[in-house]
Amino acid sequence: MTAWTPVADFDAAYDNSAAVPGSADLIAQFPKLAAAFRETALARGRAELDIPYGPNARQRLDLFRPDREKPAGLVVFVHGGYWKALDKSVWSHLARGSRDNGYLVAVPSYRLAPEARIAEIGEDVARAIVHASAMTDGPIRLVGHSAGGHLVARMIASDSPLPPPILSRIDLVVPISGLSDLRPIRRTRMNDVLRIDAAEARAESPVLLEPVHDCRIEAVVGADELPELRRQTHALASGWAGLGARITASEIAGAHHFDVVASLADGSGRLSRLLAA
Repeated sequence: MTAWTPVADFDAAYDNSAAVPGSADLIAQFPKLAAAFRETALARGRAELDIPYGPNARQRLDLFRPDREKPAGLVVFVHGGYWKALDKSVWSHLARGSRDNGYLVAVPSYRLAPEARIAEIGEDVARAIVHASAMTDGPIRLVGHSAGGHLVARMIASDSPLPPPILSRIDLVVPISGLSDLRPIRRTRMNDVLRIDAAEARAESPVLLEPVHDCRIEAVVGADELPELRRQTHALASGWAGLGARITASEIAGAHHFDVVASLADGSGRLSRLLAA
């Protein structure tokens, strides 16, 4: 069993950028890869961009259609950024794997802190899923990275913001490097922006809630990620397995916080194959 070292500095414990050498250069490549993917998809008539799912300027999603006439289902990718940064335009290329495997892929933006509270961000994600679900039949599969991992797990937890007909279509949820317990985040400087209070941490932490929908859950984290990110992934799996959920946790060898999602961009990649299984 892994021995977890007590956290001495919570800011350092959750600072993914500082933990990965060269992270700034790596992150700077993502918008370029995403833009190239969008341009190609648009040229082929396989993309619809900036579809509104609400009145706010950030309540927009992009759709990427497979080449097949009828999609195998819907995959929704929810981005990270600690609920306070980034948007859909940074991650478009991660839709490639599921699109090439026959799925319609939705990539939404959502309101960010401090404009929105964590619960309101979750409501945005739910609205995006509902909107995209009308575009195709078949199963819905949710995948999210970091804060996005928290948000997709939240969709199937107590008091889910999703309506029952949409919830019933979800057959797989993949939180990648997900934050399942918000209480430690309150001890970081990030909380000056996030404003998570004790009640919100209890109400919005999947690890403190119960799974309310019976589907397969594959929690994934990079083996080279910060110990707190790895602990949070295993805590969700351990807690929900004890409540009867069909959940497993696995670590991707050699992967850090920013390349753990890389295989989503390849139809034969580990995470793309997981989503298509």
